[in-house]
Amino acid sequence: MKLYCDLYISECWKDKKEKIINRLRANRLLPGMYVITLSAGSQNHLEFYSGLLLRQRVFDLNGLFVVGLADGYGECLAITEKITDEVYSATGGADIRNYILERQQEYEKAGQ
Repeated sequence: MKLYCDLYISECWKDKKEKIINRLRANRLLPGMYVITLSAGSQNHLEFYSGLLLRQRVFDLNGLFVVGLADGYGECLAITEKITDEVYSATGGADIRNYILERQQEYEKAGQ
């Protein structure tokens, strides 16, 4: 599993960000948690999953590129909207996938 350099996270979890990330890595997700990821297929941009779904053994967390963590479905939609607004403001378009991947590459090149 890979985490986005500018991980979006619910306001109520800002102070506990590291604890929430550690729970995610240990697959001990909170029941109401939603994980926002880049889509596995290139035809879509984002996907989101309930924490309960990700706890199933058949689900492979290793291939996920996590963009955001939300406290509940409503917050998940709000974060997704925030991401879309940010991308549109920065690029004038809606290519969320490329925007996120380019920002991640810049971050990794900077060595941070």
